[in-house]
Amino acid sequence: QVQLVESGGGSVQPGGTLRLSCAASGRIFSINDMGWYRQAPGKTRELVARIASDGTTYYVDSVKGRFTISRGNVENTVYLQMNNLKPDGTAVYYCYHGGVWGQGTQVTVSS
Repeated sequence: QVQLVESGGGSVQPGGTLRLSCAASGRIFSINDMGWYRQAPGKTRELVARIASDGTTYYVDSVKGRFTISRGNVENTVYLQMNNLKPDGTAVYYCYHGGVWGQGTQVTVSS
């Protein structure tokens, strides 16, 4: 089974920066995308960014130019670099791969 473990969440002021990490273990399907989703209080979970096995990336419009998804040098690790965070970025962020979700990491953006 695949296991996904996120880290790197925290509290920052608007304009701040965080870097989320997702470490995958188990039966990794390299052909599958890896993605970051988020769920804000009272809202549905939404896709934030996704990276394909060939490196192709996708971003939701609201984070384009501020967030960057990348694969790490360590195999099966994915990062989400979040710059210029805004209060609407407050949410639990989840890593996703091959039908499996991580446990989530809280990001709070507040002054």
